[in-house]
Amino acid sequence: MKPTNINDPEYFHKVVDCQLACPAHTPVPEYIRLIAAERYTDAYMVNWASNVFPGVLGRTCDRPCEPACRRGRVDEDEQPVAICRLKRVAADNKNDAEVIARMPKIPATKNDKRIALIGGGPASLTVARDLMPLGYIVDLYDDQPAGGGFMRSQIPSFRLPETVLNDEVNYILDMGVISRFDTYVDSLKDILDKNYDAVFVGTGAPRGRDLIIPGRDEGTDNIHIGIDWLSSVAFEHIEKIGKKVIVLGGGNTAMDCCRSSLRLGSDDVKVIVRSPRSEMKASPWEIDDAEREGIPMFENHVPLEFVIKEGKLAGMRFDRVRAEYDANGKRSLISLGEEPVMVECDDVCIAIGQDNSFPWIERDLGLEFGKWDMPVVDKETFQSTNPKVFFGGDAAFGPENVITAVAHGHQAAVSIDLFLNGKNVQHRLAPGATLVSQKMGIHEWSYDSGVVDDVRYAVPHTEVKLALSDRKMEVELGFDPLTGFAEAQRCLNCDAQTVFTEAKCIECDACVDICPTDCITFTHSGTEAELRTRLSAPANNLDQDLYISTDKLPTGRIMVKDENVCLHCGLCAERCPTAAWDMQKFMYEVSKAGSDSVQLGAEQ
Repeated sequence: MKPTNINDPEYFHKVVDCQLACPAHTPVPEYIRLIAAERYTDAYMVNWASNVFPGVLGRTCDRPCEPACRRGRVDEDEQPVAICRLKRVAADNKNDAEVIARMPKIPATKNDKRIALIGGGPASLTVARDLMPLGYIVDLYDDQPAGGGFMRSQIPSFRLPETVLNDEVNYILDMGVISRFDTYVDSLKDILDKNYDAVFVGTGAPRGRDLIIPGRDEGTDNIHIGIDWLSSVAFEHIEKIGKKVIVLGGGNTAMDCCRSSLRLGSDDVKVIVRSPRSEMKASPWEIDDAEREGIPMFENHVPLEFVIKEGKLAGMRFDRVRAEYDANGKRSLISLGEEPVMVECDDVCIAIGQDNSFPWIERDLGLEFGKWDMPVVDKETFQSTNPKVFFGGDAAFGPENVITAVAHGHQAAVSIDLFLNGKNVQHRLAPGATLVSQKMGIHEWSYDSGVVDDVRYAVPHTEVKLALSDRKMEVELGFDPLTGFAEAQRCLNCDAQTVFTEAKCIECDACVDICPTDCITFTHSGTEAELRTRLSAPANNLDQDLYISTDKLPTGRIMVKDENVCLHCGLCAERCPTAAWDMQKFMYEVSKAGSDSVQLGAEQ
């Protein structure tokens, strides 16, 4: 095998599993260390540079980082670090005045390039956040009365307080964005005719899927499309719902609908899904929160009809099914052949998915549309086939989540900046990466490197009866600073990399002896598959690389380290008599539009 090229920024990036898994590549271990040091504002700014909405995401993120967390896989009984909720610790304890003072400086003299943002959600706001400091003139159009997009209209206040959302949206709008709220854009041609130099479309996936079965038309007054109903609740157009409610669907929107129904007066809410419970798309913690409030989940029920009695919705009938899977894993729902199940209800919320909708985009503007009537968008540059028009968030490739929309916004902003400066949008700057030794003394490192078992801390919740009395009362209370510190200490500091220098190694095997996970082996070279089987501990995770040295060691052997189970504890570096091992902090930052002019990260 060839020696590992640790100068490739993507090598150690892959080792920092949480950062790699984050669509915006937030430097997770860095901000967790800052939280442990009570440097909450610094931790907030490290987050803000990448994910833009730390307070929002600290409450609502889908947490792709957590399943990747090393803490959750080195011991099968351990759970990942509560990365998402630690983000909230930084947001809840930051110094607001310091955050405002450290926002990017906006040039008084503009560059006369005008950009239109269609939609006021996380993708569009991220584009504005990246381009305003570069002197662009940015107009934002949204049909809602305030910014935030689906963060405002579809995430209930008991999960995301309005004050938190307003603060983080306003950090961006206060940069001088020209906000045109309560303005529905019904023609892209009209926008282009206003002579904007570029247009970004971040309109989300605004159309909820309907369920067309018998009784749908007759019961329409009491049958609601989930995302539209949540929006009406958010803007207080709806203040009550029937006593008995059925919510159809197993995603996060369904969980928000059922929990909102309880707060609007229903005392009998049921979630009913076609599929097995194990295939529900809602985040496990969202399901847990719904069940904590007494909401039952019924699986394997396929809707047959809305039951209408005396011209009014009275219930639904369902066929009970079982799931069968073919050799390719494709699922079929097979009827059990029983009598249909009747479930009484006063109202139904349909939350079975969302689709994109672009009736306002004319088809003679040079924009190609492909499968599912989606625009053809480059997955790297987010540019459409009309070079002046860019897409991001759910509008680009379909429904995802807030953090993915933010990542799209960053990359679209890079493309817009390149495009408006006459450069090739494909020619993007490589990410920035650094390695800095963390040695402080003979037996001292600049980070806590203890190897201990540590159980994840539970987030406290408002008492259920009290929470249900007010739809705006936040349910999750977050970690207090002391618990936040304890949870932060669970982080294994995966960005503190073990860096090996062959010229210093005397092959004493002290590092092999002291390694708590047997991840270091000195052996003769071979093919990767064969090599993985004869290490001190077999390297079974093929998704994680092996760290391989050259064969310039005195014996001609190579050093092989399994990056998958390394705890980054530094014991090898501490034990090594020649300093052949060193712990070096790896910092990785995705290049952003005009990043040199934006104040990023923590003050040192």
